[in-house]
Amino acid sequence: MYWQFEFIDESRLRSPGTTSSSATEAKTDFYIGLGLAVGSSIFIGTSFILKKKALIKLANADCINRASAGGYGYLKEWLWWAGVLTMGVGEACNFAAYAFAPASLVTPLGALSVLVTSVLSSRLLNERLNLLGKLGCAICLLGSTVIVIHSPKEEEVASMEELALKMRNPTFILYVIAVILVTLGLVFYIAPRYGQSNILVYIAVCSLIGSLSVLSVKGVGLAIKETMDSTKTNSEQFSNGLTWFWVISVAGCVTVQLVYLNKSLDQYNTSMVTPIYYVFFTTFVIVASGILFNEWAKLDAAAVLGNVVGFLVTIIGIFQMQLFRDVNVSWRQLRHLMHKPATGIESDPAAPPFEMLNNTSSLVENGDLQRAGDRQKRNSWSSLNAANASPQRIVYS
Repeated sequence: MYWQFEFIDESRLRSPGTTSSSATEAKTDFYIGLGLAVGSSIFIGTSFILKKKALIKLANADCINRASAGGYGYLKEWLWWAGVLTMGVGEACNFAAYAFAPASLVTPLGALSVLVTSVLSSRLLNERLNLLGKLGCAICLLGSTVIVIHSPKEEEVASMEELALKMRNPTFILYVIAVILVTLGLVFYIAPRYGQSNILVYIAVCSLIGSLSVLSVKGVGLAIKETMDSTKTNSEQFSNGLTWFWVISVAGCVTVQLVYLNKSLDQYNTSMVTPIYYVFFTTFVIVASGILFNEWAKLDAAAVLGNVVGFLVTIIGIFQMQLFRDVNVSWRQLRHLMHKPATGIESDPAAPPFEMLNNTSSLVENGDLQRAGDRQKRNSWSSLNAANASPQRIVYS
């Protein structure tokens, strides 16, 4: 109790010059964290493209050691290793970003890696980015910008001592206990029964444990940041047991995340897993960081609303990019749809219908054409049966 009183009393006796200096330092840290988060998304998005190009090169060479066949031929491709190195740089930037910026800012900006991957794949892998995908990219940028504008600009926890006090918060303790109990129930009871049929089961495990892993990463980052701070005496934190507690937590949580994320990707379509995982993971991280770090304590109602709206807008962009990426929609087809006469579907038979890239039925016009053709066929058969039925009744009457 005496130590806590000393800490609070010291914060109250800070001079105006110290407060101004702290505000300037917090603003600098915010922009450093923002730059690291954006850079992380760029590096991670680029790494997927590099590894994909290496796998395509290996497939074109008709190598029997392809990854899909259980081989490891890609280990001999320098392009694949360049992708791994780029991924490592991106994850390192993401790790460092949590030490400088609030988790409620860094985590939602992870959506930019999906945007980078979509844009680069259309340029470098000859994959099509349709009109809906481009609009989804623009929506993601808009949502991310809104989040940056309204997110918390300074940290509520600046040292490991403050973090130790925050961890005694009963609300945080209840959250951790609830996450552990729910996760155990999902892993040992629900997953064996419904994991193969419900996409939310594995994703829920990843997201719940992921929220704890982000808190652990932020704790380790804070320890490293404080250790490297030469202005503080006794700043070395790797002799602190709390630091190693966070390190062990990171290792355990990330392991569980990888296991159940791989199960989810192996069982379900990536276009469904990616947006749902982003929504669940980001939501739980924002809740957990808000409980432990009180990142929303100094935000007014307008800033909170701005964060929520920016997050929802980003979710819409992610879903639009992922769920409608196989729909062949172009500006030409959109102009045709806007100027199409209202006389019926047969007014312009030469106009190209909306098609799926995998040659399945259309989401817009092909279904209407098919239903119209079916009605015409039924009418033709009805007329033919009626014509054949009348002579039969005359003959046998």
